[in-house]
Amino acid sequence: MDFWYKVCCCCCSREEELEKNPLVVGDTLQYFNQLQKRRRSEAVNLWSEPADSTHMERDDDHELYMLLQKRSKLRRGSEGYRRVSFDISAHRQIRRKVKDRWKQVLEALGFKAEADGLLAITPGTSYESLRNPQEACRLLNALAEKTTIFDRHRGGPPERYLFVLERLLLLDVGEDFLSAARHFYPMEGEGEGGSSSSEGPSSPDPVLVKLNSDAQGEEEEEEEEDGDDDNDEVDEAD
Repeated sequence: MDFWYKVCCCCCSREEELEKNPLVVGDTLQYFNQLQKRRRSEAVNLWSEPADSTHMERDDDHELYMLLQKRSKLRRGSEGYRRVSFDISAHRQIRRKVKDRWKQVLEALGFKAEADGLLAITPGTSYESLRNPQEACRLLNALAEKTTIFDRHRGGPPERYLFVLERLLLLDVGEDFLSAARHFYPMEGEGEGGSSSSEGPSSPDPVLVKLNSDAQGEEEEEEEEDGDDDNDEVDEAD
């Protein structure tokens, strides 16, 4: 009787020890926290060069990053904080406007349900993953030179859209996207002899494809994001 009592007690004590052990170790938990912060930062700030984790290589990324750093040192709600927040919001609005244009063209090509997934760029994105870098670069430059989809984006077209064009090339709709973008956002004078841009592009039949969307909602209230964003940018710089 004593023997089985000892065995049961031993098993119970071992189970209690196992239950006390964390399922996720500290380093792993920290990694996922940092990954979540970077994804939230990417969704909010739409970095022009996503592979640059320092946000120092492009002038427009550097400027936005420095504004975020400056605001993190100011008292929340102060006049200086609100003034810098206005500048940050202006930068973000320009980037959201460009993304909305891309989404409009994708939806016109039949990718209404997949547009967010096609436009989503994850923190792990790298240029080494590109299969058709030269063709993607050619299309990116053509969009910058022959359309106003980027407006007059300082520092050249955002390189984040290289990865979007790569996906479109894999779907064999890269040229279709360029044609549709030229219709919706023609250079000054090009649209006078053509049809109205409100009629939609004269593109082939819609090409539909199912993609997993990693896009996060970017329509969050800026006042709720401000505190987290400042901390996220400081963490990325470390």
